[in-house]
Amino acid sequence: MIDLRTASLKITVLTFSMVSVMACKKIFLKPQPVVQENTAVFDWFNYQGRDDAYVNISKSDAEYLNPILSGFYPDPTICKAEGKFYLVNSSFCYFPGLPISESTDLVNWKQIGNIINRREQANFGNSRLSGGMYAPTIRYNKGTFYVICTNVSGVGNFIVTAKNPAGPWSNPIKLPEVDGIDPDIFFDEDGKVYITHNGPPPNNISLHDGHRAIYMLEYDLEKQKIITEPKLVINGGTDMAKKPVWIEGPHVLKKDGFYYMICAQGGTGFNHSEVVFRSKNVYGPYESYASNPILTQTPLDPNRQNLVSTTGHADFVELPNGDWWSVFLGCRPYEGDLYNTGRETFMMPVEWKNGWPEIKGGNNPLPMKNKRPNLPLSKEKTEPNNGNFVWQDNFDSKELSFKWNFIRTPSEKWYALKGGKLYIEPRKESIHTETNFSFIGRRQQHLKFEASVRFEFNPKDNLAAAGLTAFQNEKHYLLIGKRLNADKKLEVFVERTASKINNSKPEIIAKKELSDSDAAVFVKIEGNGRLYSFYFKTKEKEKWDLLIKDVDGSILSTKEAGGFVGTYLAMYASSEHFE
Repeated sequence: MIDLRTASLKITVLTFSMVSVMACKKIFLKPQPVVQENTAVFDWFNYQGRDDAYVNISKSDAEYLNPILSGFYPDPTICKAEGKFYLVNSSFCYFPGLPISESTDLVNWKQIGNIINRREQANFGNSRLSGGMYAPTIRYNKGTFYVICTNVSGVGNFIVTAKNPAGPWSNPIKLPEVDGIDPDIFFDEDGKVYITHNGPPPNNISLHDGHRAIYMLEYDLEKQKIITEPKLVINGGTDMAKKPVWIEGPHVLKKDGFYYMICAQGGTGFNHSEVVFRSKNVYGPYESYASNPILTQTPLDPNRQNLVSTTGHADFVELPNGDWWSVFLGCRPYEGDLYNTGRETFMMPVEWKNGWPEIKGGNNPLPMKNKRPNLPLSKEKTEPNNGNFVWQDNFDSKELSFKWNFIRTPSEKWYALKGGKLYIEPRKESIHTETNFSFIGRRQQHLKFEASVRFEFNPKDNLAAAGLTAFQNEKHYLLIGKRLNADKKLEVFVERTASKINNSKPEIIAKKELSDSDAAVFVKIEGNGRLYSFYFKTKEKEKWDLLIKDVDGSILSTKEAGGFVGTYLAMYASSEHFE
């Protein structure tokens, strides 16, 4: 899943406590805040996808579109239980974390909750945004769901359990013996349970850069503890003579007397791939498939249409009729190796050839449209996760939609939903800092899109600001907001922060004064590949006024910003933004 550059993962100790039952959408915290004079009040949030690739494509009921989850949904893991399928993704330091989605047909997915939604499960503190939750695995066994994951900003490797996949999920059961990341949990036919994970090379001696290994341990479900020493099962990857790098993301499955281990290899960048090994014994020795990799886009024409790159980190699921399917991550660059949407979830069928699994077409250009799985098509109406859709939140519910996230774990409740409006308290924490600042965002899911809000904000001094941001991390973002300028005049402004342009120092790149009577303002961000444009108006029926056009949005790409997340579009407020 992740390029781990440190020799090992040091795991801190947390006290395990039982979970109190609570509604799955509620996120603990203090009572609703009192609405203050300088509170930012948002009336609605509108998002529209406008990707060119979807404009002239038509899909029948017998087909589906890739990616199945567009936008920042990396490291997918999947299981089936009682006629339904469940998919979980990495979330790093976004909170609530580990989004879980449900489907009956593998095509139409509905988010039913977040596995990590309480402070006692994970407190990310001031961790870097690309810390937190790495590469989960979800499995179902005898009426219980298990998610095993790595919190690199907390307990390290852990397991959480639930009877209902929508929650509540338990507090973490820590696994201090697991030294590494990307853990998998496998339930064998004889009742034994195994945990497999990426770890440092044997004896911590690297034979080449990127040398990693896969280890396996046995786990006692009743005692909730590891009961064996770690055993090395794969050293380095497919062929040590070729110096393979970053073997990780292992998943174990069993079929026709063989244990199969699928792993990511090559790192999370352009050379990402998926490989497979098999053995008659759970501990090996594991044989590498002669036709590895079973999934990669690396050698293909970089100028192909509807380019998908960086594919890997797969998981498999078997259908009731015996068919197999894979979910995996991939990226959609708009130019070169630039993509702002992060790593997304794709799906393709699995073929078995002479006792080995291959992802069908995994070494060919991935199709946008493909024949869907042989399952009854769901009749439930769900929010779309791909295609050019429109999504609007009018804030007329009692709880935030599952689509919304905070940055890091809140320690107090600084927002309120009341009367069809969202109130966000501007606190001293700002977007420039690695804190839980006042930010409520959703994923950018298209290369071409627009996002807009209407909000009221009357700052009491020229330190405060509120608005709408396209955000990759604290050092790489674009913000259109409202503030008091040095002359005590209200103005709308666009701010940019990027390491390659201004050494991550915030700079105002456009601004325009507003009338004193303009309590409410509409702002809009339009994205088109690497170009982002910013608009505003003060009346509903007015035309949008262009503030600045075609700002270089490559600063929001993974290549420029670093880390492992994708761009979020978020409502934001701070009382000390310009401190």
